[in-house]
Amino acid sequence: MSLSDQPTIIGYRAASRLRCVLPGLIFLLSFAHQPQVSADSFGAMPSGIQNQSTEASVQETGDLTLRDAVNLTLLRNSELASFAKEMRALEGATLQAGLLRNPELSVNVENPGNIQKLSGDINSQSSVSQEVVQQLTSIRIGQLIELGGKRAARVGAARLNEELAAKDYESRRVEIIARVANVFTEVLAGQERLKLAEETRQLAQNVVDTVVLRVQAGKVPPIEETRAKVGLSTARIEFEQAQRDLMSARKRLALLWDSAAPQFTKALGTLETAIAPPDYQILQARVLENPMALRAMKNIEHRKALLEVEQTRRIPNLTLNAGAVHHAQLGGTTAVASVSIPLPLFDRNQGNLKEAYQRVDKAVDEQEAMEVRLRTELAQSYEAMLAAWNEINILRDEILPGAKSAFNVMRRGYELGKFGLLELLDAQRVLFQNQVLYVRALANYQRLINDIERLIAAPIESIKPNMKSTNVSRSGEKNGSNNE
Repeated sequence: MSLSDQPTIIGYRAASRLRCVLPGLIFLLSFAHQPQVSADSFGAMPSGIQNQSTEASVQETGDLTLRDAVNLTLLRNSELASFAKEMRALEGATLQAGLLRNPELSVNVENPGNIQKLSGDINSQSSVSQEVVQQLTSIRIGQLIELGGKRAARVGAARLNEELAAKDYESRRVEIIARVANVFTEVLAGQERLKLAEETRQLAQNVVDTVVLRVQAGKVPPIEETRAKVGLSTARIEFEQAQRDLMSARKRLALLWDSAAPQFTKALGTLETAIAPPDYQILQARVLENPMALRAMKNIEHRKALLEVEQTRRIPNLTLNAGAVHHAQLGGTTAVASVSIPLPLFDRNQGNLKEAYQRVDKAVDEQEAMEVRLRTELAQSYEAMLAAWNEINILRDEILPGAKSAFNVMRRGYELGKFGLLELLDAQRVLFQNQVLYVRALANYQRLINDIERLIAAPIESIKPNMKSTNVSRSGEKNGSNNE
């Protein structure tokens, strides 16, 4: 199956337009459900093969799907690459936290080169002098023994720090996917608007041709030809503006994967959707599965682990020393051993413990604030989603059919001399404006779907809607009959 035949972006599926589909965020957002994303898995992605394959497919066909855009962005995104390197760095920190302390070797020399001369008894027949070396050499090896489970506490805290970095990686990846989906939606909306502008320009040209014939036949004054040409010029301006907007959206999309110029000619997809707003209570429960919410919960565990580390530091460590002392004067070696332990009289780690307790409380507050923030964003997006859904239904079912019917009646009536040119131009303007409003409403609705999927880190199609979906096939047939 080719890339152009893969499933479409979430929220874009229309039962009547299965021939023009995009890869969905179901596959892309499914990564967010992984319990932990390791840096090795990101680094082990076949980026070279996949990147070249995606680029070759896009350049060959000129068609870009959402999956192509997301793949290129994820493979070339410097933010994700920095997160992956941070995760690898934290793996080294965890390794270091579990290592034992190195033993210490100490060599002590007392009275180096100190030689004492001893003379014989003055009452003896001969005077004899002796030289005695006073040097004392000691060699010791010391080993610090950590007590109270310090090493295990450090390793546990370091591993939780790794998991925090993994949650940061997941959060940023979901945000990048949503960002790509939004810009991709702008490209689709730009393509639809350009198509409408082209149709409107053609309609304006047809109106001008009709007016010219009526002027030549003497049925209307020449001023109507001037008015019709003004309307045609306005349509041309709208067409050029739509071209510039589409070009700008295509460049913004290409810049997401660090491409200087778009290598595609068309984005595959449709803006029409049959996805109704799902139940809000279900969304509110699912928002707690967002990687940012999970990270806030993991941060509490990390802070508690750091508190445990500080608690273990209250227990003093034990230092064992063993070695040998060489007496140059006596000409022998003596084994020595010692044990040292600090007395926790003044420093019992009180300050660090107080700080650790406050950090735990702060993490709890941050977790509650994060939940409030996510619920607030969800409520705002959901209310806007309901409004956009109602706007789409009204425009599709009521306003657009009426505007199209009114324009067709006005055009036919003008040809028969029953209506004036101003009435025809006004009907043409109203039709174009409502068509543009419909495209904007569809694009806005899709952006809201993308935003809610970012908040719940899951496809919105996995949630049962609270209202019946509109039968797009019937609406498509109805719109098609009106077009005819």
